[in-house]
Amino acid sequence: MLFKELQERAKKEWEGIKQSEPLVISVGAATCGRSAGALSVLQAFKDELNTRRIRARIVEVGCIGLCYREPIVTITKSGHPGICYGNITPPKVIELIEGHIINDKVLEDYALGTIGEGSIDKVPSLFQIPVLKPQVRRIMNNFGFIDPTNINHYIANGGYSGLAKAQKMKPGQIINELKKSGLRGRGGAGFPTWQKWQFCLNAKGRHRYIICNADEGDPGAFMNRSLLESDPHSVLEGLLIAGYAIGAEKGYIYCRAEYPLALDRLKIALKEMEKNMFSGNNCDSGFNFHIEIKQGAGAFVCGEETALIASIEGKRGMPNPRPPFPAISGLWGEPTIINNVETLASVASIFKNNADWFGQYGTQKSKGTKTFALAGKIRRTGLIEVPLGVTLREVIYEIGGGIQNDKKFKAVQTGGPSGGCLPASLLDEPIDYESLAQAGSIMGSGGMVVMDEDTCMVDIARYFLDFTQKESCGKCVPCRLGTKQMLDILNDITQGKSRSEDIDLLLELAEGIKAGSLCGLGQTAPNTVLTTIRYFRDEYEAHIKHRKCPAGVCKALIRYSIDEAKCTGCGVCKKECPGDAISRYRKVYPPLFPSPQICWCKSNRGDRSETKQGGRRKSLKNYRRKAIFLGEKKKPHKIDQATCIKCGVCKEVCRFEAVKIE
Repeated sequence: MLFKELQERAKKEWEGIKQSEPLVISVGAATCGRSAGALSVLQAFKDELNTRRIRARIVEVGCIGLCYREPIVTITKSGHPGICYGNITPPKVIELIEGHIINDKVLEDYALGTIGEGSIDKVPSLFQIPVLKPQVRRIMNNFGFIDPTNINHYIANGGYSGLAKAQKMKPGQIINELKKSGLRGRGGAGFPTWQKWQFCLNAKGRHRYIICNADEGDPGAFMNRSLLESDPHSVLEGLLIAGYAIGAEKGYIYCRAEYPLALDRLKIALKEMEKNMFSGNNCDSGFNFHIEIKQGAGAFVCGEETALIASIEGKRGMPNPRPPFPAISGLWGEPTIINNVETLASVASIFKNNADWFGQYGTQKSKGTKTFALAGKIRRTGLIEVPLGVTLREVIYEIGGGIQNDKKFKAVQTGGPSGGCLPASLLDEPIDYESLAQAGSIMGSGGMVVMDEDTCMVDIARYFLDFTQKESCGKCVPCRLGTKQMLDILNDITQGKSRSEDIDLLLELAEGIKAGSLCGLGQTAPNTVLTTIRYFRDEYEAHIKHRKCPAGVCKALIRYSIDEAKCTGCGVCKKECPGDAISRYRKVYPPLFPSPQICWCKSNRGDRSETKQGGRRKSLKNYRRKAIFLGEKKKPHKIDQATCIKCGVCKEVCRFEAVKIE
């Protein structure tokens, strides 16, 4: 079937859904939605509509990016704009059906915004709400609107038109279009995409390969997962264009097994693509290209190119020295391109439109838009897409809504464990490759972890270095031993065992590890430590010189106590204390063999134990021990420092702010 015929069929189905269906209900059923209960909401809609005999089409869509408002449901009635609702639960489903569907009454308390033409009083357009208005959604254009398992939805919205255009061009023309667009790799390093493709095209080899790197392992990052779950065909289209440009016949998608939903939707998309002859031996264009999914075991080091290649070849995922680079000698010694998930989706959007369209946004050296995962102590967590060059302040305060509980902003980590922590003084710095590198961090794949005033930066450095140290493959000495030595020093600092020269020693070790490590994991592992020392040196000095943790996080350096003036004796902290370290009044039982002065109470239950009193054995049958209460109720509590495990539960549950950290 020709591509034009496929487009006509897809558009007919897409328009038919919007025009002929009286009611369409879209439920965000990506991983974030499912973790918030989207599947229960989905089932509640099916059951309730079936009971009431209401005809409706229910569609599972991807993540629209508003993860803090999941589960998200969009209800579209024929002739009316769609209404997007957030934080929906099964009981709210009944309210939506009775209010919106049956009585045509919009539930304003749950409504996020309208979608499509038309307006409704008191309900803004969805893309005019504060979290979405500053965004420019290109990669995320289909997120939350199409069924990711239906290829016709993708084609009807311009999908695979970029591939059709590219196949009418010569490889050199394709690479020149990429060069004109200014696209740089979205996996972290920001290497020009066209240049990598050009190296591979010029390299000598019997075969060429293209690999999609979907091994996303940064804590707090979920851009690639959401893209594969919400719009997998955009990645596959970019993969096909790359394969055609370099003359490859085989492509791989390397995705970690911890992404089961992404893998399921990828497999469905591959079958749909082959069925419609976009790939495989029966491809209409004559371009025979096969794609295979390779599931990784979750090793962070396999995000590095040479380690990823080793894993696909069936070897242990460990990096190799470069050069030669994979574009010259990669998979099985043949020229190989490795591109990130978002990079390939960007390729599809460039050829669907054009290079000038892509370069409308961004900076001179960092073109286009970039997706970021907002996590941590921020009000609006989720997935966003913004032009490169926007400031950290715009992202955190305008889009993210600021810090939770009106706390003070302290730092933001960009680039995951390989990135750095940037302070409030850099909030007005632009987000691009050069600016972040100058500040000591990296773009990475796009993770952003926001921290508030209650965060200990020494502990943060220890946490992320612990992650990278455990994920190190151990092949090279600087990474294997150097990160372990740095981690030992950080552990000593947080436990009050540090020495005055530890900061200088950390800096010396960090520079040695960066210079001597074999791959990017070791070369960037010290970044978090270096940036926290650079911007928060006073916290290190407080830990080392004064044996104090200013944020009150490091357990060995803090002490919980109760302010008697504020304590009301309510007993909540005592009840929740897992270590039973808080006392108000307590039950004291006599020992099993008491002295003659202890009185005993009769009981209906027999006690077969015996005791000696005055040299004589006396049966305790029909007796039990009587509790003695010490202290008074409603009096200030106390914390037993010997028993306290410093978990902080008492401070969390106290409603009167009576628990203090010293």
